[in-house]
Amino acid sequence: MKKLWLTFAQTITAALAVWLLVGMFRPEWGLPFQAGKRNTPVVMIQESPASLAANRKGFSLEGSYSEAVQHAIPSVVNIFTSKQVRRSNHAFLEDPVLRRFFGNDGENEEEDASSLGSGVIVSSDGYIVTNNHVIEAADEISVALADGRKVTATVKGADPDTDLAVLKVNVQNLPAINFASGNRAKVGDVVLAIGQPFGFGQTVTMGIISALGRSHLGINTFENFIQTDAAINPGNSGGALVDSQGNLIGINSAIYSQSGGSQGIGFAIPASTVKDVMEQIIRDGSVTRGWIGVEVQDLSQELATSFNLSTNEGALIAGVVRNGPADKAGVRAGDLLTEIDNKPLKDSYSMLDVIASLQPGAKVPLKLIRNNQTQQFQITVGKRPNMAKRQ
Repeated sequence: MKKLWLTFAQTITAALAVWLLVGMFRPEWGLPFQAGKRNTPVVMIQESPASLAANRKGFSLEGSYSEAVQHAIPSVVNIFTSKQVRRSNHAFLEDPVLRRFFGNDGENEEEDASSLGSGVIVSSDGYIVTNNHVIEAADEISVALADGRKVTATVKGADPDTDLAVLKVNVQNLPAINFASGNRAKVGDVVLAIGQPFGFGQTVTMGIISALGRSHLGINTFENFIQTDAAINPGNSGGALVDSQGNLIGINSAIYSQSGGSQGIGFAIPASTVKDVMEQIIRDGSVTRGWIGVEVQDLSQELATSFNLSTNEGALIAGVVRNGPADKAGVRAGDLLTEIDNKPLKDSYSMLDVIASLQPGAKVPLKLIRNNQTQQFQITVGKRPNMAKRQ
């Protein structure tokens, strides 16, 4: 009897264990103790009303910049350039002086030197803006569009003084980027940098505008950079810096780095400058600026003291081009240029900007200090010659 009871108890225990296991792993079979709990998840995850509304309408969540990226990224392209360089099989022929005597002996080899950069479509009929240093001296230029097409590009024109260039591709109905209206960029605004760093493909980085109007960097002749901490790396040059709505506010141009990688200090050419240069190149093939033919330097406190001047604002004339506009007007080395066309000059960079904005052929007043006396001249503005980018 005891043995029979033990067998019965073991059977009941096993049945209960099976019942519990089935209830745990197959709740849809509706066991009695699960009444009212059918298909109820262990953890309830509830989406916020804003998230549900965004998903229903196809909008991104607050704090996301996906719409700005989707708006701008089709307009950013990858630029491949290549040029033929000759390499000698003989080490001593690499010396340029020796090459003048020996020339090419038939054993020199040609090889492709290629570079990588980015560009921005600014017109639906095939105009693309990039940095001049991206395409400078290139023999061939190829553009990879966001949709995967790869096309050949030609240089419409370049402006080394601002490090901008305009390319043309024979493709229509391209997705042109929208320019931000006016000069709305402010320090602290969120910005997105879009480009092709290291050849990885289109990449987006985010940061803020750290400063505006950066100059005296020695990067370009004319400098008015937007500084940003959005990561800009090799290959980003010529890419887009856009606002939180995806509108173009600048062309990524340079980084400050001691290692070659981004260190949170990047510089972009403002969209206003890009627009002005781009329109002139598309219309005329080049950029026309005013010029008076002087070499200048900033007036330091030490120089002001040595010249016995009461101000350290203005541009000190270090040299005058013979028979240039300034020379003909009577300007001499050692003069302190303080005003052009009734616009006061703070330093040499502001002088360049004021003169560049003048129309060649225009006659404008010029004010300077000579021997501690203020003098006025009338000067006929010339046309700025093509100059290589300042090193």
